Amino acid sequence: MADTRKFWLDTMLKIAGPVLKNLAAGTLRTALPTAFHPDRAEYICLEALGRTVCGLAPWLEAEGLTGEEAELQRNYRELTRRAVGNAVDPASPDFMNFSEGYGQALVDAAFLAHGVLRAPTQLYERLPEKARDDLAAALTATRKFVPYVSNWLLFSAMIEAALHRMGRECDLVRVEYAVNMVESWYLGDGMYGDGPVFRFDYYNSFVIHPMLLDVLAAFRDVRPEYAAKLEKAKERAARYAALLERLIAPDGSYPVTGRSVSYRFGAFQLLAQAALQGFLPKDLPGNQVRCALTAVIRKVMDTGMLDENGFLLPGVAGNQPGLCEGYISVGSLYLCESVFLPLGLPPENGFWAGADAPWTGQKIWQGRNAPCDHAID
Repeated sequence: MADTRKFWLDTMLKIAGPVLKNLAAGTLRTALPTAFHPDRAEYICLEALGRTVCGLAPWLEAEGLTGEEAELQRNYRELTRRAVGNAVDPASPDFMNFSEGYGQALVDAAFLAHGVLRAPTQLYERLPEKARDDLAAALTATRKFVPYVSNWLLFSAMIEAALHRMGRECDLVRVEYAVNMVESWYLGDGMYGDGPVFRFDYYNSFVIHPMLLDVLAAFRDVRPEYAAKLEKAKERAARYAALLERLIAPDGSYPVTGRSVSYRFGAFQLLAQAALQGFLPKDLPGNQVRCALTAVIRKVMDTGMLDENGFLLPGVAGNQPGLCEGYISVGSLYLCESVFLPLGLPPENGFWAGADAPWTGQKIWQGRNAPCDHAID
């Protein structure tokens, strides 16, 4: 399955490269397109960095790679560290907005924090000392924002989780409030409301499950009761991962519904995280998930999603700005990188090494036998 892994890796870096290379050179602010929703220009750079790093992090942190992939990894580790250092250095031309405006900085600092939590060795411990201090100061600056009572609560909690992992002072009240509120919004069958109401979108995958799981894991050392909460959250997340896999049609298309659909295959972050962290349902093998996600990635990439300079275009199947809400900039679109989380698994893992297998949508619509679906409480 080496060709499939290479396709994933090449695609991930093709999307990430223009962001990280420009930022490492101090030119992202001038290079990143702002003509689409120009009123979002003050947030666009942090959006692009945070969401890119959130997806690349497990691959950057992975050990034991060899050959050409290992060389690429070495280069991108250094590139990403330079990029992060410039983003948080007040003297850099690409110093990013962590404290101004109505709160968007909180959102994207949280995605950056999630990347740090997924790759603490490469994206924190091996940063120069000044960059470590600058990063901690930047994340801490977002405490001025009061999150909406919605999935935004997890952004505050994620920032505290990263600060905790970095050995910095953290605010457990923000964490506990987020965890308790999200748990109170559980609706059944693996799905949470985004606040007290349900919305038929992909925010359970964009934010809720991934951040809740990793926040609970980050604080088990100081909140022992989180161990049981984490197991329950994994059970629910595994069910939602199964639902996501069932949404993938035989041709790799999927329902385009709800908010933020222009995050494209970022809609499958939770399925990718379940593969990475090993909590896929027993009847959903990793090699089957690999084939399903590969079909999605190919389907979307084949539509043309990059401009002439390699930056993302707004839309799902090509350039479709009408699909984007007013809060979306070009930087927002980089949450698509979160589909690539399984690149953090070694090539010999069953996700990569297992034979090609039809996914559920293929089995059913090709007339093959398949197990029936079952809800959970």
